[in-house]
Formats: sequence, C-alpha cells, structure tokens
Amino acid sequence: MEINKPIKIEEEYESTLKKMETIFHAKPNTKEGDLLELLSFLVHEYELKHHKIEALSPIEALKFEMEEQGLNQISLAKQIGMSKSSISVILNGKKPMSVRFMKYLHQHLGIPAHILLS
Repeated sequence: MEINKPIKIEEEYESTLKKMETIFHAKPNTKEGDLLELLSFLVHEYELKHHKIEALSPIEALKFEMEEQGLNQISLAKQIGMSKSSISVILNGKKPMSVRFMKYLHQHLGIPAHILLS
C-alpha cells in the first residue's frame, strides 16, 4: 500500500482500516511497523474531522462501567452504602450525583473525574 495523500473519503478510510488489521501486530521499527504508524496517523486525522466521538455524560459513564464490571444497582448500592432506590433515582437522572458518590465512582470504578464533573 502506497501512502501518498491524506484520507479524504469514507471508502479510503475503510480500506485503510482493513489494511491496518492485516499488519496490526507489526513490530516497531520494521517496514510494516512504520506503515502501521503512518496509517494510524492518517486514520486519526480523518476521524478527528469526520467521526467525532461525543463525551459520555456522567450517567452514561456510570451505566457503562456498571456493565463492564458486572454490577447491577443492588451490588453498586451495597458497595457504596446506599439504597438501591437512591442508585435508581440517580441513574434515571432525577437526582444529581453527590460529591461523595462521584468520588467513590472515580476512586473505585475508575470513571474519570472530568466526566463526572461535566
């Protein structure tokens, strides 16, 4: 694959991703490793312009982490020392997260503080 221009259209983006899959495990400082690095840069630049990823809301981040960590409302409530109904009210957006709750989510579930504070 010859690299002589930036990615400009979706078809080029898709074909570049497919090429990257075939050389994904290339070792650094090899011909394929250098190609993977260049393709990664081109894909990143294209994605910045055409595939913006919106930041998660605090509630979306919490729901995502609960799913990732296999937690339900009851188990999260037990961990933090709250009632299931309090967790439910927060997850439904009817009550804001307290500072104590956000601090727990950051420290124990790994949710970035900037997301919790947004």
